[in-house]
Amino acid sequence: MARIFAVANQKGGVGKTTTTVNLSAALAAHGQRVLLVDLDPQGNATMGSGVDKRAAPATVYHMLVGLNTLQEVRQRSESGGYDVLPSNRDLAGAEVEMVELENRERRLKDALAAVDDEYDFVLIDCPPSLSMLTLNGLCGAHGVIIPMQCEYYALEGLSDLVNTIKQVHAKLNRDLKIIGLLRVMFDPRSTLSQQVSAQLESHFGDKVFRAIIPRNVRLAEAPSHGMPGVVFDKAAKGSQAYLAFAEEMIGRVATL
Repeated sequence: MARIFAVANQKGGVGKTTTTVNLSAALAAHGQRVLLVDLDPQGNATMGSGVDKRAAPATVYHMLVGLNTLQEVRQRSESGGYDVLPSNRDLAGAEVEMVELENRERRLKDALAAVDDEYDFVLIDCPPSLSMLTLNGLCGAHGVIIPMQCEYYALEGLSDLVNTIKQVHAKLNRDLKIIGLLRVMFDPRSTLSQQVSAQLESHFGDKVFRAIIPRNVRLAEAPSHGMPGVVFDKAAKGSQAYLAFAEEMIGRVATL
């Protein structure tokens, strides 16, 4: 059975897409069968996986509104070694159209059920807002991975996100839980980063992943080459950190 995880944070610019793309590639490098679902209308995870969002004949939008099946939408990331459900700006229109559809919060969950035995991991890149798309991601997932920077505003946003996850758990998805918090864009020279990191560990305990993703230029350069950072430069510190994170995820899933 596939383990389905939403990579979510209501705050923008915290490395959700970078994490989703690089974790997908790192899990694939560890021999896992992976599907990446791009639920963000910006389509950055699609482009970062080497799939042209402008040329995609069908996208997540077509799947969610019932025009195409998941199998018809799915594409292969040749550089990353995993499958992708691509997205582009068409997806922004799905918000409005889905309001009138039956089971609108569970459209993604129902679609993923068709390929449950084909993957070990399904990773959902959620948009930076609590929208109908994010709700679909949370309703379809077994757990949430929260990437966050170690700074004050990130802590403020975290409490909102935890409350949202609790509400979805109570009303829509009893399986949903926080799998862990991932510290990203970490600068070990910063006292604030160290303090916030220590706060997270004391408050959330083993919910904080051991892996820490440092600030890394090579990770930022990789999307312009249409490939995940762990493939673009495997030796880079950021790539090594994501490979270690993938190993930790495989171990954590085994205990769930």
